[in-house]
Formats: sequence, C-alpha cells, structure tokens
Amino acid sequence: MPSDRGELSSDEVLRSDIPWETYMTTKLITGTGLQLLRRYDKKPEAYKAQLLDDDGPSYVRVFVSILRDIFKEETVEYVLALIDEMLSANSKRARLFHHKSLSNDDVYEPFLRLLWKGNWFIQEKSCKIISMIVGERPTAHETVTSNGASNSNKEITTTDEVFKGLIEWLSTQLKKPSHPSRSVPTAISALSTLLKESSARSLFVQEDGVKLLIPLITPVSNQQSIQLLYETCFCVWVLSYYEPAIEYLATSRSLPRLIEVVKGSTKEKVVRVVVLTLRNLLNKGTFGAQMIDLELPQVVQNLKGHAWSDEDLIEALNQLEQGLKDNIKKQSSFEKYKQEVLLGHLDWSPMHKDPIFWRENITSFEEHDFQVLRVLITILDTSNDPRTLAVACYDLSQFVQCHPAGRVIVNDLKAKERVMKLMNHENAEVTKNALLCIQRLFLGAKYASFLQG
Repeated sequence: MPSDRGELSSDEVLRSDIPWETYMTTKLITGTGLQLLRRYDKKPEAYKAQLLDDDGPSYVRVFVSILRDIFKEETVEYVLALIDEMLSANSKRARLFHHKSLSNDDVYEPFLRLLWKGNWFIQEKSCKIISMIVGERPTAHETVTSNGASNSNKEITTTDEVFKGLIEWLSTQLKKPSHPSRSVPTAISALSTLLKESSARSLFVQEDGVKLLIPLITPVSNQQSIQLLYETCFCVWVLSYYEPAIEYLATSRSLPRLIEVVKGSTKEKVVRVVVLTLRNLLNKGTFGAQMIDLELPQVVQNLKGHAWSDEDLIEALNQLEQGLKDNIKKQSSFEKYKQEVLLGHLDWSPMHKDPIFWRENITSFEEHDFQVLRVLITILDTSNDPRTLAVACYDLSQFVQCHPAGRVIVNDLKAKERVMKLMNHENAEVTKNALLCIQRLFLGAKYASFLQG
C-alpha cells in the first residue's frame, strides 16, 4: 500500500479487513448493524446489489452511522469506499439516502465534516458521494419528510448548508489544492454537476469562484486535460445563464480564452460547449462588440467548414453567425455612433470605415442642427487621446466626402483651423488622418455654393 494513505485506490482500501465485531463490543455499532455488515461485506457485486434492492435504506443507515460515530481512518476510508462502489455501480442508489425511514438521520453531516478533516482519499470520496446524494434529493412534492424536514428534534443539515460547505471546499481546492494533481480535476468535475443548481451558482459567485475557472480555459491536447477543459467550459456555459456570473465573466479574460480554445480544439464536445456559451453571451453587455474585435466572425466561418456530427453544434454555429452579423449592423447604426461621439471617446469600431454606414446615415448628421458634427469638432479641441483625435479627423473627412455640402458645413463650423493644428501632432496616426481631412476639405470646392442658394 502507498505510504501516503491519501494516494490509496478504492480497490486497495477494500482489501482491508475491518474488525466489525470489536466495534459492536464497544457499542459503536448495534447488533443489527453488525448482522447487516457481515451479510454485505466482501460479497460479490450481484449479491450486494440484491441486498440493496431488498433493504437499501438499512445498509445506508449503518454506513452513515459508522461515519458519524467512528473516527479511525482505515474504517472511515473503508465505508466511504463501500458507498462509492455502491453509487458508482448505480448512481440512482443515492436516492436511498433520502428514504423516509432516514428522515431523522443527518445523512449529509458526516460527509461535509470529512471534506475538511481527512486525507485526500477521504476528502475526494466525501466530495463525490455528497454531490451525488444532494443531486438525487427528492423534490418538494415527492416527499413530505425529505432530509432537513422539521419533524425531528435534532438539528439536521439543510440542502443550503450542503451547497455552502461544498462550494467553499471546492473553491478552496481551486485556490490551494490539497492534492497536486487531483484536487483541480475533482473540484471542476463536482462543480460541473453542482452549478446546475441555482443556489450553488449564487454561492459560487459569492465565493468569487468565477475567476478561479478562467486560468483553466486554455487550449490542450492530451486526453486527461481535454476532459478538464471540457468540464471547465461546461461550468462557464452553465454560468452564462446566470446574470451575476455574466458580470464577472465580462470583467475577466474569459472571452479571448474561450475563442482561443474554440480556434484550437478539434474535440467536438469542447467546441460545442464553447459555441453554446458564446451564443449565450453574444447579446449581453459589450460581449458582442468584443467578439467582433476578437475576429470571432472569421473563427465561426472556419468552424462551419468542419464536418461536425452534432446537430446542436451546427445550429448554434448558424445562430452565432447570424447574431454576429446583426451585432455588426447594430454597432454600425447611427445611434451607436452618436452615443460614442457624445461620450467623447472614439475608437476604430467597424462603423467608422464602413462605406455603407456613411452612405445610409449621412443625412442623420443634419439632425438637431448638426449636433453630432458640432460635438465631433469640439473633440478636436478638448481631447488628449490620440486615438480619439485620429478617428475624429477621419470621420470629419468622411462627412466632407459623403455629404453633398460637407466642405462648406465643416468650414462654416470653423473646423479647418482645428484640423490644421493637428497636422503637427506628435502622434503619427493623428497627423495622417488630419492630413486626409485637409485634403478632402480643399478638394470639395465645387460644393461651395450649396448654402448660398
């Protein structure tokens, strides 16, 4: 056996012989409990399955009572291995822990406690088992005496307390792993199931857990890492339905990382879950604009060239493609442009160099006595940002070129002197666009009579 008991496998643990009789002598287990353990322990799997079918809740009660009352490490490991074996063979057996005959037993408490107390084997098995048990809890209408009901004098651990304890432990494993190679995969695997629960999502965001996922979103090649990446992306996908989590995703580097993964992955399930996430985020906040800046439309085009077999993925790619096209249109609308100018901070967003935008929206500049144009010209005096100045010069040159009376209007608003000053600016991008604007102003003489007509 390994010197570090945390490295044990279930098979190694189950080779041990536990002195059940001694525990009965010291009254740590009952006579009935001893009978059940003798009947079950070391028997073939098919035989044990029959015992669980016949009287599953009784065996569960014995296992839980041992974990509650006995603290010897080898015994705790052994019982956890028995429960893990039982649930691995049939996950629906987790429902046995919620049987009405156990309604006065705190089936959660031992596992929650062991998350923090035991070696790695004990922690890992406790995490897996309690996640399965809480996942199979009955809905309110299925039972009146579900675990946590008030028909007991004892304090019984509630579902909310289970989620709180689990999320806290899982977040800790991602921050400070108990095991160098197994903590993170174990935590992510459990989260990929737990985060389907709304209360777990809320607690995970409160624990500042979203940022712990981001470093794990990275292109990988080996099989073990692919599974971890898939489960991490699955967690992000589930969180992409939850508004408070979306706010965290928006302020992290999640989007460029997701796009890098989808560009570099050939694993269909990874591509699928990332594309579904991107589709969810597309119309949230500034994600759409960021996606266009990160050239996602081209990535989607490339992905559509693959022969995917998953119909959900193909449909999601089509929806994402259409959504990105709509977003480009929306970004290129005059209202968006107006908002950008009025805020006084300009950047090379798609609309500035889009000839269709200028052609379709040139008359909109006339609204409110050329309000947007006047603000654009004011920016030339007031802004210290080279990018903003360069874009403002370029936009003025576009207005001069596209509006029938562009030159006269711009001159009338005293813009020429301001642009000429910028031809001596220290930033090359600014001088280049100021020069373009001046050239177009001087070439527009044939429209000079427009305002005098």
